[in-house]
This record gives sequence, C-alpha cells and structure tokens, in this order.
Amino acid sequence: MTTAHPTYPLTLLYDASCPVCRLEMDELRHRNAQGRLLFVNISAPDFDLAQHWPPAAHGNVSGLPTLQDMNAALHGIGPDGQVYTGVETIRLAYAAVGLGWLWAPTRWSLLRPLADAAYRWFASHRYEISAHLLPLVGRIEQKRAQARMARMQRCHEGHCEM
Repeated sequence: MTTAHPTYPLTLLYDASCPVCRLEMDELRHRNAQGRLLFVNISAPDFDLAQHWPPAAHGNVSGLPTLQDMNAALHGIGPDGQVYTGVETIRLAYAAVGLGWLWAPTRWSLLRPLADAAYRWFASHRYEISAHLLPLVGRIEQKRAQARMARMQRCHEGHCEM
C-alpha cells in the first residue's frame, strides 16, 4: 500500500516563455510517471493565478502575488495549499520524479545560501541566459524528441519501455 506524501501532487507554476525553464519542465513532465507533478504555464495568455493559488488567498485579491512576483521565482503549491518558491520547489520537483539526490546537496548549510543566491541570479537573468543558450536548448529538445519517437516506435513494435 502506498501512502500519500503531503507535498504531492505539487503544482509547478513556471514560465514557459523562458526556453531554459521550459526545457527543464518538459524533462520533469516526461519523468512524471507517478503523476506527482502538475504543470501550469504562467506565461499562457489565459493564465489566471486565482485558479491555482491556495483557497485561503482566493477571497483576498491583495493576498495574491503579482505576475512580477510569480516571475521572480518558480512557485510550487502542495495539495494542502503550502506554497514553495525557488530552490525548495526545484528540490521537491526533482524528488517527485526520483531525482531528489541531484538537488539534495543544496540543503546543506554551506551550500544552501549559495544555491539560493545562484537561483535568484538565474531567475532575474533567465531570458538573457536563455538567449545565449538557445542553440543548445534547441539541440537538447531535438534529441529528446528523437529519443521519445524511437521509444514510441519500439513500443509500437511490441518492445515497450514505458
């Protein structure tokens, strides 16, 4: 019997207009076999924060963060309405797909402030960083798409890996 984790499902509120952010969320989405993550694109034209923000904040419009606040950091919302931001959200998202060990060192007392500062810097410069990395992001997206197509083809042939 599997017990529910109080943090999951975790709703990730991310900016898909940032190529690096989109690349990471696409990888997490692909690895999300257990459905522990939900994805919401805050840059979508029809994005409405009130639909996703914890119920306690719904009645208080001034309690809702602005789009500028949302763009300052990745936000995650647990099923209990707990809001997570920045590196903590990344740690939880990676843990949800079985890769928590990658980000676990960012909890260590010596690394945590560095990881938090590096994340804040990245978040405020992500469009410039993405512009420089766009050719690499495009190649990674292309290789991932090819690998997924190959897996689907093998599955169609009766050798599923899914």
